[in-house]
Amino acid sequence: MATYTSANAIKKISTGDESGTWGDSTNNNFDIIDRAANGFVSIALSSTSYTLSLSTTAVLSDGHYKAVNFTGTPGGTCTVTLEQNNKARMYMIVNSTNQSLSITQGSGANVTIAATKSAIVLADGAGSGAAVTDFTAVLSALTELDVTAGTVSASKAVVVDSNKDITGFRNVTMTGELDAATLDISGNADIDGTTNLDIVDIDGAVNIAAATTIATNNKIQFRDTAIYIQSSADGQLDIVADTEVQIAATTIDINGAVALNGAITGATNIALSGAITGATNITLSGELDAATLDISGNADIDGTLETDALSLNGTAVTSTAAELNVMDGGTSASNITIVDADQFVVNDNGTMKQVAATKVAAYTAPSTDLGAIGTYAMLGRTSNGSIVAGETYTNAASGADNNGADLVFSGFASTNTFNDDTAADIRGAAPSGVWRAMGNVNSTSRRASTLFVRVS
Repeated sequence: MATYTSANAIKKISTGDESGTWGDSTNNNFDIIDRAANGFVSIALSSTSYTLSLSTTAVLSDGHYKAVNFTGTPGGTCTVTLEQNNKARMYMIVNSTNQSLSITQGSGANVTIAATKSAIVLADGAGSGAAVTDFTAVLSALTELDVTAGTVSASKAVVVDSNKDITGFRNVTMTGELDAATLDISGNADIDGTTNLDIVDIDGAVNIAAATTIATNNKIQFRDTAIYIQSSADGQLDIVADTEVQIAATTIDINGAVALNGAITGATNIALSGAITGATNITLSGELDAATLDISGNADIDGTLETDALSLNGTAVTSTAAELNVMDGGTSASNITIVDADQFVVNDNGTMKQVAATKVAAYTAPSTDLGAIGTYAMLGRTSNGSIVAGETYTNAASGADNNGADLVFSGFASTNTFNDDTAADIRGAAPSGVWRAMGNVNSTSRRASTLFVRVS
């Protein structure tokens, strides 16, 4: 009975077998050997999986070829499975596709060959757990070279020492990335392109010879997220702190307007060539020097206001401090004689005015007209009742002591005209206004009469 070699399944013809057909098996075996030695095949891939077949019964298979060129468009990373996971194999693989190839034989390690790249792979044939090794990478790590480990030698490979250290590099040129857990540069770092850093930790001084640009609205942050410098909008620079922004300088020169939403406290002197707008409070321990001070709202001054001149709504105030103190209720009196040219200050229905002394004299002069305020008249009551000296009387409801008193102008009569029940002629016209009784008539049975003065 025929048997087969373990690696390539070449048929081993037993003695006396295949009489007359021995040459067919032998020729097939030579073809297998030829493929395994220097055979090359090109395989077009059209999906993301492919099995590189390998017969176990001396049947010619693609898996017998030593070199395989994969072509086509798999549409994604293609997994190439090496058939017969119990057979150790070595392949030279060229990836001519536009996708990566994952070479696998079992559940062990796989080898990934990037698009347009090549590799020599070794499959260990360890069964279900078989692993594939990139033999090309192993070859590049060989140390049997004339170098000293850890030291760079001219025209030699670079080999790390036992600590994985290398010294002696002059220039390193890379087309890809430099991945390092840490990068410690003891000398100068000259970077001609863009430096993209997630975090920068600088222990020493920073010397920037040209302009530094912070993109868009990014922040320069200090200590924590509440303290930073930022351009939140085009044309605007924000300095933000959760407690205090302190500027220590002999002079702070601000050429434009200053818009404040909070208070200015503790300032000795503030000198501005522009405006301060939006300030809540400004507290100064020194002086406020200004060519003009225009306050559109209220001014609340707790201390003394000293001014050389005062203008109210465009009208200059010419009063002296002594004159204003008199208006405030000063108690000092002047011993003067009032003449007609003197003037009094009078509240004319809410407006303060100066009135000549002659006007005051005319207003206070007693009237000689009957019934005018301040005139006297003999009045009597047309009904029985007393008259109390000092009380007020009126014919109308005006708030006098005695309203509806039925007063009329009266006069004394002769004794032979009237009886004893009355001593006055009470038949005159009724006066208007409020009158105050000058005499007292205690009578309830006779009509009383006495002297009155008009009070309102």
